[in-house]
Formats: sequence, C-alpha cells, structure tokens
Amino acid sequence: MANTSVVSLDLADNWLLGEGAAAIAEMLKENHSISAVDLSDNKMGIEGAKAISAMLLENTTVVVLRLSGNEFDDHAAKYLADAITANSKVEVLDLSYNKFGHKAGEALGAAIAENIGLKELKISWNHLHSEGAVALAKGVGANVFLKVLDVSYNGFGNSGAAALGEALRANNVLEELNVSNNRISVEGALRLAVGLRENKTLKILRMIRNPMQNEGCCGLLKALQANSGTGMEILDLPDIAWSKELAELCEAVQTLLPNLLLRRGGSTRLQRKSLLAVELRPQPKVLGNSHNAVP
Repeated sequence: MANTSVVSLDLADNWLLGEGAAAIAEMLKENHSISAVDLSDNKMGIEGAKAISAMLLENTTVVVLRLSGNEFDDHAAKYLADAITANSKVEVLDLSYNKFGHKAGEALGAAIAENIGLKELKISWNHLHSEGAVALAKGVGANVFLKVLDVSYNGFGNSGAAALGEALRANNVLEELNVSNNRISVEGALRLAVGLRENKTLKILRMIRNPMQNEGCCGLLKALQANSGTGMEILDLPDIAWSKELAELCEAVQTLLPNLLLRRGGSTRLQRKSLLAVELRPQPKVLGNSHNAVP
C-alpha cells in the first residue's frame, strides 16, 4: 500500500471474515503509515487471528489495534499470544467481546508477562475464569509496562481476585483496573485488598456488580486506609445498601484521602447526612469530592 497519508483504518462491522482479514493483514505488512486499526465485529475467527498475528510479527507502525467481537476462541488465542509476545509496538489492544476461555487466559497471560509494549489491554466480555483468570493475573503481575487493564464481565471469581491481589503487590506500573461483574464475593474482595495495602501506583479501581457485600467493601477501604502511599483517585463500589460501619468507614477514608472519589454505581441515595452536600449524580452516584466528579 503506497498511500502514506492514511494513518487510521476503520473497517469495523464489515463481516470481513477470515478471508477479508487475511487481505487486510497482507496490506498492513507492507504499510508504514497506518498507526490505528479497528477491525472490530468482523467475525474473523481462527483464520483471521492467524493472519493478524502474522502481520504483527512484521508490522512496526500499528500502535492501536481493536479486535473486539471477532469470535476469537482458545485456539485463536494461541496465535494472538505469539504476536503479543513478539510485538513491542502495539500500545493499545482491544480483545473484548470474544470467546476466550481458561486456555486463552493461560496463553495470553504468559504473553502479557513477556510483552514490553502494551500500555492498555481491554479483554472484557469474555469467558476468563478459574485457571485462565489466575494465569492472566499472574501475567499482569510480571508486566512492567501495562497501565490500563479491563477484565470486566468475565468470571474471575475469588481465585482470580486473589491472583489480582498478588499482582497488585508485585506490579508498580498499573494505574487503572476494571474488574466489574466478575462474581467476586467477600472472600475475593478481601484477597484483592491485600494487594491494595501495598500498591502505590493504582489510581482507578472499578468493582461494581460484584457480590462482595458490605464486608468486602470495608476490606477495600481498610486497605486504602492502611496504605500511606496509595495513589488511588477513583474507587467504584457495588450498588448495595450500605451498613452504618461502611458509611462511617467511607467518611473516614475520605477525610484521610480528600482527593479520593468514591462512587456507588447506580445509587440514588447517600448513606450519611454528612455526605448530602455532595452533588447527586445518577449512573454512578458520587460520594465525596464532587468537584472532580467523573460523569
């Protein structure tokens, strides 16, 4: 492709399938100007994964690559893992809305541990659970470049949350983590909180739609309370009825960390009168520090 004026290619939702993906991949092998590529929702499957992975072994200009909704499964993940291990140029990778299971988690986790280029990885809305979730989390713990990770709407559960807690203890680079809707209960929240007690770099943690109850929420807040070097700026908690203990702990943490924005997703009520001065916002509810509220 000789045209050097095109720097962004958006072919999302075009039913390219494997054959079309292969053609685009061949073009990108020769192209030296396109840096952002969106091939989302093209049902590329395993053949598409093979072609894109082969392209990534040669291409040195693509920095942003969006591959969500392409029916990639555990077999496709093997090819993508090879590319992630070898490619150091892609900084933003979106693999959400695919069909990755625990085998994919193991393959991609090992690749993430070796990767030296990725800064943002979105792998939400897949089927990562059990050993796969743990393996992916371990890969994150070993990575020293990744800043943003979205694993929401998977099945990490308590074992995956525990592995993420260990990753947060070891990782001093990650700044944003989304683990919303991952079947994390009280046990998992408390295990993840172990990592929060030591982590200094995480700024945003989203944990809405997890059955972690008041006890799990308290565990996270107590971890921040005990971490004098925490960098946390935004903490999204599940939309549940808050106990008196949790509401008081929330207020105490806000006093200790005045720049921390606590939000309760979808809530329409604040739990304490002392917080009523906060601007009311639906989706999600802001608890404290409304001046820096994020819509």
